[in-house]
Amino acid sequence: MIISIFEKVKGFLMNPNEAFRQAKGDEPATVLPYFVLLLLIDAVLSAALISVFMIGTSPLPGLVTGGISGAVLLFLITLAGGFLCTLVFGAWLHLWAYIFGGRQGIWQTLKAVMYGSTPSLLFGWIPFVGFIFFLWSLVLGIFGIHELQEISSVKATLAVALAVMIPLILLIIVASYFLIATVTTTGPAMMTGPL
Repeated sequence: MIISIFEKVKGFLMNPNEAFRQAKGDEPATVLPYFVLLLLIDAVLSAALISVFMIGTSPLPGLVTGGISGAVLLFLITLAGGFLCTLVFGAWLHLWAYIFGGRQGIWQTLKAVMYGSTPSLLFGWIPFVGFIFFLWSLVLGIFGIHELQEISSVKATLAVALAVMIPLILLIIVASYFLIATVTTTGPAMMTGPL
């Protein structure tokens, strides 16, 4: 099983179109162990990295929160959050894939997201360059939607772009609102002392 997972990783990183073609018939019993293993690797490395940076800067001595080690807590949050975000994003992306003509079912979209997340799960934890692997995963998601939903590359690109850009724009609007609200309610800093 580990050898087949390694071969899949190699395929999605080196030859994604062919890897997605071969994965068309993959069932949950094949996809989920692959995804969970990569998610575990990401959660361990992310929690370890964050814990190392937090040593000495955390207001909580020994990174202890509620009796649970901070590293373990970060691991669990990364693991659960990664799985939940994948399912939610997969459903959201499926809506757009469906709008653009993808009629192969939500499982094919979830499979595209899970397999497509290979670069970000393996290398996204690396400081300063992790976002490059996130972008690479988005490109793999386009390949996956194209192959697994059997729609054109242009339609797959539009589906992924809209699935990413709409929440991003909404997040920017909400953040801007709170920033403006904070600045306008606190006002400029008062000058004290002689001029």
